[in-house]
Amino acid sequence: QVQLVESGGGLVQAGGSLRLSCAASGRFKSINNMGWYRQAPGKQRELVATIASGGSVNYADSVKGRFTISRDNAKNTVYLQMNSLKPEDTAVYYCNALLRESWATINNYWGQGTQVTVSS
Repeated sequence: QVQLVESGGGLVQAGGSLRLSCAASGRFKSINNMGWYRQAPGKQRELVATIASGGSVNYADSVKGRFTISRDNAKNTVYLQMNSLKPEDTAVYYCNALLRESWATINNYWGQGTQVTVSS
Protein backbone atom coordinates (compact mmCIF):
# COMPACT_ATOMS: atom_id res chain seq x y z
CA GLN A 1 0.00 0.00 0.00
CA VAL A 2 1.40 3.35 -1.03
CA GLN A 3 1.52 6.14 1.51
CA LEU A 4 2.67 9.74 1.55
CA VAL A 5 3.62 10.81 5.06
CA GLU A 6 4.12 14.49 5.77
CA SER A 7 5.88 16.21 8.64
CA GLY A 8 7.14 19.63 9.62
CA GLY A 9 4.07 21.79 9.99
CA GLY A 10 3.43 23.98 13.00
CA LEU A 11 2.96 27.47 14.36
CA VAL A 12 5.41 30.21 13.45
CA GLN A 13 5.49 33.99 13.62
CA ALA A 14 5.36 36.10 10.49
CA GLY A 15 8.80 36.31 8.92
CA GLY A 16 9.78 32.91 10.24
CA SER A 17 10.59 29.67 8.47
CA LEU A 18 9.36 26.10 8.34
CA ARG A 19 10.44 23.05 6.40
CA LEU A 20 7.92 20.44 5.30
CA SER A 21 8.88 16.91 4.36
CA CYS A 22 6.90 14.20 2.59
CA ALA A 23 8.11 10.63 2.19
CA ALA A 24 6.57 8.08 -0.15
CA SER A 25 6.51 4.47 0.96
CA GLY A 26 5.09 1.20 -0.35
CA ARG A 27 5.36 -0.64 -3.64
CA PHE A 28 6.00 1.43 -6.74
CA LYS A 29 8.53 1.53 -9.54
CA SER A 30 9.26 5.23 -9.67
CA ILE A 31 7.98 8.67 -8.79
CA ASN A 32 7.17 11.20 -11.48
CA ASN A 33 6.08 14.67 -10.37
CA MET A 34 5.93 15.58 -6.69
CA GLY A 35 4.42 18.71 -5.27
CA TRP A 36 2.82 20.70 -2.50
CA TYR A 37 -0.67 22.15 -2.44
CA ARG A 38 -2.46 24.07 0.27
CA GLN A 39 -5.99 24.76 1.36
CA ALA A 40 -6.99 27.64 3.60
CA PRO A 41 -10.33 27.71 5.42
CA GLY A 42 -13.16 28.50 3.03
CA LYS A 43 -10.90 28.38 -0.02
CA GLN A 44 -10.13 25.85 -2.72
CA ARG A 45 -6.99 23.79 -2.70
CA GLU A 46 -4.26 25.54 -4.66
CA LEU A 47 -0.89 24.64 -6.08
CA VAL A 48 2.14 25.83 -4.13
CA ALA A 49 5.03 24.19 -5.96
CA THR A 50 5.87 21.14 -8.05
CA ILE A 51 9.07 19.38 -8.99
CA ALA A 52 9.54 16.91 -11.81
CA SER A 53 11.64 13.78 -11.61
CA GLY A 54 14.35 15.56 -13.55
CA GLY A 55 14.34 18.50 -11.17
CA SER A 56 12.45 21.21 -13.04
CA VAL A 57 10.31 23.26 -10.67
CA ASN A 58 7.19 25.37 -10.79
CA TYR A 59 5.91 27.82 -8.16
CA ALA A 60 2.76 29.75 -7.49
CA ASP A 61 3.38 33.47 -7.93
CA SER A 62 2.45 34.07 -4.30
CA VAL A 63 5.40 32.02 -3.01
CA LYS A 64 8.10 32.74 -5.59
CA GLY A 65 11.28 33.92 -3.94
CA ARG A 66 10.18 32.71 -0.51
CA PHE A 67 9.57 28.96 -0.88
CA THR A 68 11.92 26.34 -2.31
CA ILE A 69 10.87 22.84 -3.34
CA SER A 70 13.42 20.05 -3.58
CA ARG A 71 13.48 16.27 -3.65
CA ASP A 72 15.75 13.42 -2.67
CA ASN A 73 15.05 10.62 -5.12
CA ALA A 74 17.09 8.12 -3.10
CA LYS A 75 14.78 8.73 -0.12
CA ASN A 76 11.56 9.14 -2.16
CA THR A 77 11.10 12.42 -0.32
CA VAL A 78 10.04 15.92 -1.31
CA TYR A 79 10.72 19.00 0.79
CA LEU A 80 9.29 22.49 0.96
CA GLN A 81 11.46 25.13 2.58
CA MET A 82 9.27 28.08 3.50
CA ASN A 83 10.93 31.36 4.41
CA SER A 84 9.57 34.84 5.10
CA LEU A 85 6.24 33.33 6.02
CA LYS A 86 3.15 35.53 6.00
CA PRO A 87 -0.20 35.13 7.77
CA GLU A 88 -1.78 34.46 4.37
CA ASP A 89 0.37 31.33 4.07
CA THR A 90 -1.73 29.78 6.84
CA ALA A 91 -3.33 26.61 5.47
CA VAL A 92 -3.27 22.85 5.51
CA TYR A 93 -0.44 21.79 3.23
CA TYR A 94 -0.82 18.59 1.22
CA CYS A 95 1.88 16.56 -0.45
CA ASN A 96 1.11 15.13 -3.88
CA ALA A 97 2.93 12.55 -5.98
CA LEU A 98 2.44 10.73 -9.25
CA LEU A 99 3.69 7.19 -8.73
CA ARG A 100 4.36 4.62 -11.40
CA GLU A 101 3.11 1.40 -9.81
CA SER A 102 3.55 -0.75 -12.90
CA TRP A 103 4.77 -0.21 -16.45
CA ALA A 104 1.17 0.58 -17.43
CA THR A 105 -0.15 2.30 -14.31
CA ILE A 106 0.49 5.75 -12.89
CA ASN A 107 -1.62 6.85 -9.91
CA ASN A 108 -2.00 10.13 -8.11
CA TYR A 109 -1.57 10.16 -4.32
CA TRP A 110 -2.13 12.71 -1.58
CA GLY A 111 -0.71 12.99 1.90
CA GLN A 112 -2.91 13.48 4.94
CA GLY A 113 -2.09 17.16 5.23
CA THR A 114 -0.10 19.15 7.75
CA GLN A 115 -1.23 22.40 9.34
CA VAL A 116 0.88 25.52 8.91
CA THR A 117 -0.19 28.52 10.96
CA VAL A 118 1.55 31.89 10.67
CA SER A 119 0.76 34.44 13.35
CA SER A 120 1.01 38.17 12.76
